[in-house]
Amino acid sequence: VTTKGKTAFDIIDQIQDKPDAKTITMTVRTPGSDDLQGEGNTRDIVMNRQSQKVNDPVIYKLSEKRDDGRVVGYIRIAEFNSLVKDKLEVAIRDLEGKGANAFVLDLRGNPGGAFQSAVEISSLFFENKVATYVVDSNVENVPFRVPPGRVVVPADDPIAIWVDSKSASAAEVLAGSLHDNCRGVVMGSSNSYGKGMIQAVYGLKNGAGLVLTVAKYVTPNGTEIQGKGIAPDINQALPNPFLQPADTTAVDFDDITKRLEMCVPPYRQPNNVNAKSTASLKQRY
Repeated sequence: VTTKGKTAFDIIDQIQDKPDAKTITMTVRTPGSDDLQGEGNTRDIVMNRQSQKVNDPVIYKLSEKRDDGRVVGYIRIAEFNSLVKDKLEVAIRDLEGKGANAFVLDLRGNPGGAFQSAVEISSLFFENKVATYVVDSNVENVPFRVPPGRVVVPADDPIAIWVDSKSASAAEVLAGSLHDNCRGVVMGSSNSYGKGMIQAVYGLKNGAGLVLTVAKYVTPNGTEIQGKGIAPDINQALPNPFLQPADTTAVDFDDITKRLEMCVPPYRQPNNVNAKSTASLKQRY
């Protein structure tokens, strides 16, 4: 199939037409100095096709059984890929079956991934509320609301959300979603990364691509993520993510419960989300 007149994006779509193919053959024509247009020597380049396995992004364990009756479930999300929502639901149900009634959601080092996954995951913790807003260049905000009937974590189970400076993009959307909807308290020693821009790739006639920033994320309370990140409610050093990632002993769930009880859910957003409106909407614990 000729690639003449096609963009790089068209060729990618063409290659994806047969996902089960074991190889891809590209025929390359090399014109000589005396050849006319369309002439020249051709050669076939055969490339083996490989599919990268999508890894399970969720690690979890029952980390503690405390004397006060708290049973703590620790869940780490490494990235937001196509498996994350289903794997997280399995983890939560398994931990609850073992008696978990408090959770640590570890988003440290999570670079993000599929934005929609953050919205879908929010539906496991609350229902029929806005998980995030997308604000376009006209400063018009589009709400992404979670559907009802999918909650698996009881409303009175306290949740600590761990973030660090490498928690980015969809990880920040989820943290902001749970925080602003009074389902989780953010902990860490620094703000998250601060990547809240949405970019689109456009194909150009010459085959090149143009990446443009077309919108941004803001939290349900109107807090901008870009360049600022999600600020911890509790500024506290967290366990080493490599040596003792699931050490939840320093988490004060009584304090977290009190903070969540005092939390005020988001006000109804105005038509536009801007610096002036978000100042009055910003939630503090």
